[in-house]
Amino acid sequence: MDVSARRSLIPPSLGGEDAYAALLSGTRRLAREQRAERDAWHDGLELENKEEVLFEFEVLLKAAACFSNPRNHPGKPRRVPVVAQNFRSATQLACDGFSRAAGLSRILLGNRERALVFHRYLETVLPEDQARTRLLSEGGSQRTPEESLIALRQALIGTAELADGVVRAQRVSYRLFHTLLASLYREIDRNTFFNPLNALEFRPEFDRIRSAQVLELIRSVPGVEAHRLVALTFLSLFRMLRYLSLLERLSAESASRRQAVGSAYLVLSVLRSDARALSDHLRRRAGRLLADSFERDVLSVHAQALPARAANLHAAGHRLLGIKSALEGIAGGLRLDFRRAFQHDLPDPESLDAPAATTQAVLLAVENLRPALRNSILFLGKALGVSLDEGGVFDALAARRDASERLRRDIWMFAQIVRAFATKAQHSPGDDRWAALQNFQYVREFLNYFRAMGLPLLRASDYPRVDSFMTAMSRLEETDLIDPARLRVALEECVAFHQFLSQLFEDISRREELSSAPFDRRAAASTLRLYLGD
Repeated sequence: MDVSARRSLIPPSLGGEDAYAALLSGTRRLAREQRAERDAWHDGLELENKEEVLFEFEVLLKAAACFSNPRNHPGKPRRVPVVAQNFRSATQLACDGFSRAAGLSRILLGNRERALVFHRYLETVLPEDQARTRLLSEGGSQRTPEESLIALRQALIGTAELADGVVRAQRVSYRLFHTLLASLYREIDRNTFFNPLNALEFRPEFDRIRSAQVLELIRSVPGVEAHRLVALTFLSLFRMLRYLSLLERLSAESASRRQAVGSAYLVLSVLRSDARALSDHLRRRAGRLLADSFERDVLSVHAQALPARAANLHAAGHRLLGIKSALEGIAGGLRLDFRRAFQHDLPDPESLDAPAATTQAVLLAVENLRPALRNSILFLGKALGVSLDEGGVFDALAARRDASERLRRDIWMFAQIVRAFATKAQHSPGDDRWAALQNFQYVREFLNYFRAMGLPLLRASDYPRVDSFMTAMSRLEETDLIDPARLRVALEECVAFHQFLSQLFEDISRREELSSAPFDRRAAASTLRLYLGD
């Protein structure tokens, strides 16, 4: 896990029963008095777009940690060791992005900016070393949000100036690049009022979910851990959508194109870090957390009350299994979609073209990722038994068009995977049980693709044979050696599912919002090849 995610994703004790409210207020771990001071400062800001300015500023602060990790940079995986790579372009991007962050801090400071300029002037003209030291210590106090902003502005300006000097060299080593950014994110980590370095942290100023339907759905989820996981997933997905909106806003700017490109790459690093943190958390911990929660619920029931509660407990267990499958499906889908965007749509920092071409690449990535994130939100609602209204959750017309286009592409892609699996199963030998260990490797691969792509399609399309299909898939996972009889049942279900997907593809293509959008089979095939390349 990268440096931006070095802390626990969910605090051990969030307090209260409303996990949504607790995540909004508890993931940054501000003391109650500090939280009140920051809220008062925010309420007193006289900026028309203060939420957007503060959000961008804090995302760029978080990027100090995320961008220092090359795993969060766009581009295809390199075979060259990281110590042998040149990080000169990445350092230039960091310089441009942190220069913009310093400008945002100036906007947030308002009139206090004059005090900072005078303070920096005194630092340069005082002849006595003792006086300079005293002045430096006086400027390091953080008793108010304004003083914390001043400390950050000094650190941002200093880092940008250092980076500007470093890029004058023809080659910047990873060690020098990382040391430069590490000095900044250590300052941010020590900051009292502005420290967004936690993985998957949220703030009430800009992370409140506006959809009443989604909020009601979150509150209706039973069980402590299920409630927390669902709240965390919804908040993270909506936060990532906000990152995309910020990228669009940066791409539309023309006043300072170089700073906008640098800032966009810093924001992309935060987006990828958060997506990886959420995906890893759901894949590795969701099942165990839900199982532990269910175990506690069962053990809390008195033995004499078990017969009367058995039916309810059984239903609750099945509901938790559905939530677990949905969360793991979202995790797998995020992993595939972000790999496509970062390895295919976006150039790596050392291969950047003109700012205009880079901006177009960023907008292409946004165009591909937004429907994926929206579909994940709709899919999670469907898995929880609620069909979320796209118009009430997102912009109505654009959301319907993007969702339909994405659904049609995914249906076509998974139909090809199902057909390939069925063909392979029909022609694979099943007599030699030991040879089957290698011959049936494709079954395990198919199950991985099913969890990432097939499961959301089952939920989204109201497939009538969903229970029998899920049972067949589950039975394939129950044994180390594949049972030919179980494989035949799974094959029959796959054939039926392929027929259903083919018809569904035709039905969706006839939707009104897709009437003027012919299906790009070549682009879908290219995307499928990227997915299968995992």
